[in-house]
Amino acid sequence: MNYKLISSIALSLLLARWKQTLVAAVGVMFSITMFIALLGFMNGLNDLLDGLILNRTAHVRLYSEVKVNPNQPIDRANGFTSGHNFVRSIKPTNSRQEIYNSQAVLHAIRQDERVLGVAPKVSAPLFFNTGTIDITGVVNGIDAEAESRLFHFADYVTEGRPDHIASIPNSIILGKALADKLMAGIGDLIYVTTPGGERFPLKVVGYFQSGIQEFDKTQSYASLSTTQKLFGRGKSYITDIQVKLNDLEWAPAVAKEYQRLFQVDAEDIQTANSQFETGSFVRSLISYAVGITLLIVSGFGIYNILNMMIYEKMDSIAILKATGFSGKDVNRIFILIALSIGVSGGLAGLLFGLLASVGIDHIPFNTAALPTITTYPVNYDLIYYGIGLGFSLVTTYLAGLFPASKASHIDPVIIIRGK
Repeated sequence: MNYKLISSIALSLLLARWKQTLVAAVGVMFSITMFIALLGFMNGLNDLLDGLILNRTAHVRLYSEVKVNPNQPIDRANGFTSGHNFVRSIKPTNSRQEIYNSQAVLHAIRQDERVLGVAPKVSAPLFFNTGTIDITGVVNGIDAEAESRLFHFADYVTEGRPDHIASIPNSIILGKALADKLMAGIGDLIYVTTPGGERFPLKVVGYFQSGIQEFDKTQSYASLSTTQKLFGRGKSYITDIQVKLNDLEWAPAVAKEYQRLFQVDAEDIQTANSQFETGSFVRSLISYAVGITLLIVSGFGIYNILNMMIYEKMDSIAILKATGFSGKDVNRIFILIALSIGVSGGLAGLLFGLLASVGIDHIPFNTAALPTITTYPVNYDLIYYGIGLGFSLVTTYLAGLFPASKASHIDPVIIIRGK
């Protein structure tokens, strides 16, 4: 089999109908361009939306939840054992939100080789005083260095520096929406009141902006020591332990293990944010569906063009077979034509897809809710380009397979006799 001769014949047939060939290649190019641009943009958007939540969420969160005492007196009465008892006389007075023996728990977790880092946290409700009005909010006592290293806290501090809450006594970083309600500027003193009625002055050293407006209306951040002092607690008072693992997939198993080992409540990131994973999957699925549909449509275009080429070139095919070319050789010629259209259109589509992605990436996107984002997000993962090129080859191959099979079965005697 002479591959050079077959390639030369395929090229001649392509050039003989170069306008139709160009249209087919442009169809493939357009499909791949849209496939790359759409997937890059949608997955960039997924990364942005997931990052707003998932990057700020611990892989495993340990906490102590207030629970109703399960051993109620009415349950022990013989006359009520078979019924549904709704009387609750023993309240959870001995239950606390503090994690017991927190320092030992922190030490044990840090020794675990599966753990990338640990960030202790104190979270408690607070009243922010503005004139005669008290605004309900939440103060989060954090280790600023650990939060920035593990959960990108510094990326969301739009003014000021995260480490100021550790270096400046009695300081606080306010959510930007909360600061606007309080009319509090950097360096201003604000007053807060604890649920116990204690009133304290705190210095505003920064603004925090997560991109979720309702979250920023209530949240604030201070150092662990400042928060513990606000509520009259010692250094061992911790309400949450945030754990980041080396592998996200370990989170459910590790959460169950820690819950059993330390006798605390534990929540893994998959459980806490399942709705975000579902949303990302649906958006990606839509992108792939649209892109593949475009490729299939362009495949039908190639199929039609090759069919027309066969009808118009029956004389040439008959002569080829009469001069010694087998049906397999004719099949290879038309498959080569289809793949040539797919390769040329696919490579051009990858190039224009990259250019389209770069163009989207440079479109200004300014919103007060996301101050760190200045342009539309785009993901340049090479796997999308590989998938696009692969689909273009498969689609064009299948589009050329049936016309090529038809051409290979043409009887040259019937064609020549008819002429």
